[in-house]
Amino acid sequence: MLYKDAGVNLNKAQKVVKIVKKLSLKRDIIGGFGGLFELGEVLKDYENPVLVSSTDGVGTKIKLALEANYLKPIGIDLVAMCVNDILTVGARPLFFLDYYATGRIDEKKFESIIRGINEGLKQSGGILLGGETAELPGMINEEIFDVAGFVVGIVDKNKIPCKENIKPGDVVLGLPSNGIHSNGFSLVRKVLRDRGIDIFRDYGTGQPLYRELLKPTRIYVKDILKVLDKIDIKGMAHITGGGLVENTERALPEGRSVEIYWDQIKIPWIFEFLMEKGDIPVEEMRRVFNMGVGFVVITDSPDKARIILPELQEIGVVR
Repeated sequence: MLYKDAGVNLNKAQKVVKIVKKLSLKRDIIGGFGGLFELGEVLKDYENPVLVSSTDGVGTKIKLALEANYLKPIGIDLVAMCVNDILTVGARPLFFLDYYATGRIDEKKFESIIRGINEGLKQSGGILLGGETAELPGMINEEIFDVAGFVVGIVDKNKIPCKENIKPGDVVLGLPSNGIHSNGFSLVRKVLRDRGIDIFRDYGTGQPLYRELLKPTRIYVKDILKVLDKIDIKGMAHITGGGLVENTERALPEGRSVEIYWDQIKIPWIFEFLMEKGDIPVEEMRRVFNMGVGFVVITDSPDKARIILPELQEIGVVR
């Protein structure tokens, strides 16, 4: 009896390592027992460096991507969910690790994910330092997979936003999202399933619906770091599950709240589509989805911020 008789193919495991090496910008660091990252040159740019880490996944968006056979955006999503989180304390990414678990390794699916991860890292900075590919027969269906990402970044301690400096009247500025990003897909899939919506049909956008649904999460790192270099930002939030109000209030000190100017936010058509087709109350939409705003900054210098990054829009105020 061989290991592959139990469902684990060691030859494929070696092939996926070669795929990562082929696609990685740092081929010499892939394949060992631990990833190595040299800090010497990096630390020269920091007075009091602090390492920042985060881990996240993509959720049931993967199931929709598998149904559409459109997987590259998932790798971008994976990076985005991690790097946007550490960006809220002003950190830039240094390196990234991934965990890919499946019932049976499919090299084409795996390569699509790694290509997406590398694209996400090109957009945000940092390198793919390593990861784990787990073949788990009997635990995970052979046709599906799940992924998790892990990022480590760096920031100067004196540049970390301090929520205690946030005062009533400070302005909430928002950056637009690409669409749904990577939250709320259990509800999205229920609407599609219960209403019999064809994801391969064009609903007036010039492309099949799945392309809109699976747009990769926007990566905000380079845009926000430009602003942080020029002005004082008091707080930031990545708008994920829980929506705009809940995530923004996580960045506020105790006793403060946020008033959102909903009529000033341009809501992408995909949210209107889902709300109508699923008969979803607007309050529920605002709790589940980003509704068109993917990242928030809080400042008392909104005009200066918008000069640096005109895409920022005033969407609320701290109370």
